[in-house]
Amino acid sequence: MSKVIAIFGAGSGLGTALARRFGAEGFRVALVARRADRLQGIVDELTAEKIEVEAFPADLFDPANATAAVDAIKRRFGRVDVISYQPLPGGTGFIPAAELSSERLSQYVNLLLLSPVAIANAVLPEMVERGDGGFIVTGGFTAADPQPYISGIGPAMAGIRNFIYSLHGEVAGSGVYAGVATLAALIKDSESYALMTPAMLAEITGGSTGLNILDPDELARTYWNLYRDRNQIEYRFPAPAAK
Repeated sequence: MSKVIAIFGAGSGLGTALARRFGAEGFRVALVARRADRLQGIVDELTAEKIEVEAFPADLFDPANATAAVDAIKRRFGRVDVISYQPLPGGTGFIPAAELSSERLSQYVNLLLLSPVAIANAVLPEMVERGDGGFIVTGGFTAADPQPYISGIGPAMAGIRNFIYSLHGEVAGSGVYAGVATLAALIKDSESYALMTPAMLAEITGGSTGLNILDPDELARTYWNLYRDRNQIEYRFPAPAAK
């Protein structure tokens, strides 16, 4: 039975690129995101490329929906071998820490910490039993490099980053890889990228401290290498300056 990658937060950028990259290695693909119509468009595109793929619409702000999606994927494909978790709604902005309410933070904690932990609970026992598997989470730079006035999603992403570091040390010996990609970049063709006007892109990418634009296909190759080589807990882009 061929392996299965479940891509949570699948979209037109990284999610589609990951489906193509892992599909090229013979993986079947499960796509999970909130918008059923957008997912179906990606399914149609990938099916035309001879990738076995199916959509599983779910609102990942509720951890119960995340585990229900895992159950549905297992019923359809029989197994889950790799998880890539990267949901971030387009247009999500930063919030100064002094203005961050517990109500707003709880939404981010559900989406970016509790749901991926629930997914890990649902898939890790079978991965450990098989002696093989992968669990990769995507986060933003504020998880590892907190700064004034750009809080909001950062505390929740810092929590899942902490979890992945601990998890890696616990499951690596059983043949399961856990890793995190921490990105200070905008992914080309993503939902967030599509919201940018040419003027906005020029503003955020200009100058020596401008935001980077990442090619999703190159990033998908990096994720494949992380899963294949299993010798790096965290991928940082850009790489942090040496201290």
